[in-house]
Amino acid sequence: MPRSPAYALLCSLLCVFAYAAPAAVPLSPPASGSISAAQPSSTVPFIKEDPNEVLPPAAIMQPIRGSLGSNIIGPDNQPIDQQNPDLLAPPTTDQGTVGNAKWPFSLSHNRLQTGGWARQQNVAVLPMATAMAGVNMRLEAGAVRELHWHKTSEWAYVIKGHTQVTAINPDGQNFLATVGPGDLWYFPPGIPHSLQATNDSADGSEFLLVFDNGDFSEDSTFLLTDWLAHTPLSVLAKNFQVNQDALTKLPAQQLYIFPDAPPPSDAKAPANPLGQVSSPFTFAFSKVKATQYSGGTAKIVDTSSFKVSDTIAAAEVTVEPGAMRELHWHPTQDEWTFFLGGQGRVTLFASSGNSRTFNYQAGDVGYVPASFGHYVENIGNSTLHFLEIFNTDRFQDVSLSQWLALTPPELVKAHLQISDDTFNHFNKTKQVVVGPRSS
Repeated sequence: MPRSPAYALLCSLLCVFAYAAPAAVPLSPPASGSISAAQPSSTVPFIKEDPNEVLPPAAIMQPIRGSLGSNIIGPDNQPIDQQNPDLLAPPTTDQGTVGNAKWPFSLSHNRLQTGGWARQQNVAVLPMATAMAGVNMRLEAGAVRELHWHKTSEWAYVIKGHTQVTAINPDGQNFLATVGPGDLWYFPPGIPHSLQATNDSADGSEFLLVFDNGDFSEDSTFLLTDWLAHTPLSVLAKNFQVNQDALTKLPAQQLYIFPDAPPPSDAKAPANPLGQVSSPFTFAFSKVKATQYSGGTAKIVDTSSFKVSDTIAAAEVTVEPGAMRELHWHPTQDEWTFFLGGQGRVTLFASSGNSRTFNYQAGDVGYVPASFGHYVENIGNSTLHFLEIFNTDRFQDVSLSQWLALTPPELVKAHLQISDDTFNHFNKTKQVVVGPRSS
């Protein structure tokens, strides 16, 4: 049967494409006795070999990375540039749109009181942080954060000094304890409590508060003095079964933070016929032994160890210079991060080709939405120290290296076009904090 000119043209084109198709890209030879994965043709370009390391410090930071970018010839805020080199000159791997994931407490409005101060972070300043909000608070020795309660849970980490906390539960059982650096307290929603710095340290105390709602505002606290100041005096007298004259010196407005004599170091909760709370509102996290890894340490607290804290779980992590918190993600919960010391670098992978890199210093808040892949790299010369905090009762994370190590090797090698030797570097146990690669 005679063939049409169109058929002949089609055959010619197929021959051209066949000769132009890329050859299969060979993998490194498999180790002796091992089974090698399939060797597929490359369907996309190979990864760029530029390491995209953090830019070295310079007297004047410029938005230049390799051959990309140019210098600034207009106004510039160099102190901000120095703290955020990966925003000024992003790695070439950054792409797309990822919202801001950094808020320095230094940019928060500070509420100054006689005896202390408080500054907060919530969605008003960090819109991404919808699941949690934070407050950094300072009390001089003896100063009191007055009796109050919240609609949200309150989780706290003591940064410096000692703080005495008091509370009662709905059953009328009471509680009193003193916590020191690295220790925690937690009050469920609606539980009335107070905070007072002791004189164990002449400086009093400073602590971090975390609330399980990004809309939380410290200015919306239910305060004892605020409530009484807005209740008729006759009603107060009737409620407490006293004459009105006995209440005429009540404050006309909230106290919030006020000075007072330091509590005694051996203070105990008032005797109570109903007894003390069954689950303590404090936890000696400072006494929990951290797990040592090749690049640092980590320890976890959740309801498995601190039973009352059923909406907040946390990890305290240290990363040595040159090391990193391994590539990982948290399956269902956002991460609210607070940096206690050192300098860190984090890249958020938001799927669909979107990623962005941020730099953090002590006093900064970071935020990682649920399931975003990320790492935390120490880019300074001292130990990086931070808290990972989650709105959940149990800590969870997924390790990239462990996932790959526990997936059939042939499947992983077909994806990544790596050798058996490279695959064998993936670890079947979580490394958590990975040290620098040995030469």
